[in-house]
Amino acid sequence: MNARLVDRMDRAAEEASSQGFEALVIPPSPDLAYLTGYDPMPLERPTLLVLRAGDPPAMLVPELERPLASDSPGAAAIELIPWSDGVDPYFEATRLLPKAGRVAVGDRLWASHVLGLQRALPGLAFEAASAVMARLRTVKDEDELAALRRAARGADESFRAICTASFLGRREEEVAADLADLLVHNGHSRAEFTIVASGPNAASPHHEAGSRTILPKDAVVMDFGGELGRYYSDTTRTVVVGEPPAGFERVYESVHRAQVAACDAVAPGVPAQDIDRVARRIIDEAGFGARFIHRTGHGIGLEVHEPPYLVEGNHWALEPGTTFSVEPGVYLEGEFGVRIEDIVAVTAQGVERLNRSTRELQVVE
Repeated sequence: MNARLVDRMDRAAEEASSQGFEALVIPPSPDLAYLTGYDPMPLERPTLLVLRAGDPPAMLVPELERPLASDSPGAAAIELIPWSDGVDPYFEATRLLPKAGRVAVGDRLWASHVLGLQRALPGLAFEAASAVMARLRTVKDEDELAALRRAARGADESFRAICTASFLGRREEEVAADLADLLVHNGHSRAEFTIVASGPNAASPHHEAGSRTILPKDAVVMDFGGELGRYYSDTTRTVVVGEPPAGFERVYESVHRAQVAACDAVAPGVPAQDIDRVARRIIDEAGFGARFIHRTGHGIGLEVHEPPYLVEGNHWALEPGTTFSVEPGVYLEGEFGVRIEDIVAVTAQGVERLNRSTRELQVVE
């Protein structure tokens, strides 16, 4: 029996109970993988893990997927309840759930499944399980931190390698393809995203690499990451092709200072919003505050974006083991953009940067 998974399921059930929920219902999702090690596809046939304080874990599974569920790492601690096509799975779920009260359901449970459960159990009030799961998943254990370090190293090596490649005269999509190949070469099972935004396209934070040809004096924002051992990398670096465009160096310097200061401000007990405030104050003072148009960071782990979010209004106190991005940026429409991003981990003493590649401006050919 996998003791770590049993402990996670027990803690999730207790946390749900402490928040006044009668049960916690988790569908196929990163939450299910975190709790059980089982990671099936979300389908029209519902798979539902049900956790209730004081009861053993139970999981409703389609009969055709029972062998896969039985072989999963946490299966020995879970009572599997198979159901066959032609049977109403929501009626079967009534065996596992209370008849009344509040139930927390995973954020990725399909609306069709929520509606099916509501029809079968009209006395239940369904609420989002993120209130329960976010607290559990935010603080990583040593194995999770090790996986995130490996992913960050792979991304760092990919950045170092791409800086030796040719940019000038190539299309954004070609450089993006090179980045994806480098992530896999450096240990990732797959690339999840490769933003390559050149020239005026760099002023769009989520630009998708396209057919634009990279020109002299272009700033190029590269935001890329992938999956390595179920955990994700995510880093951003901005380079320039030859001589920088007018005004670029001043923007880059302000973003660089903001990113360094925000990382240095990370420590246990600091509210998440305070990291955003540190970065934003420096960019405001440089005169670019109106062009810093997104939050300073997001959590990362089994998902590229997960709690906590570093944004004004988030009073969540950082804890050792919490991992997230620090990625201030400035975007001047029609001209260029600059973003610098590292993944960091909160430690008992302060902060560990998981990304180690240089943040000094790189000039590429």
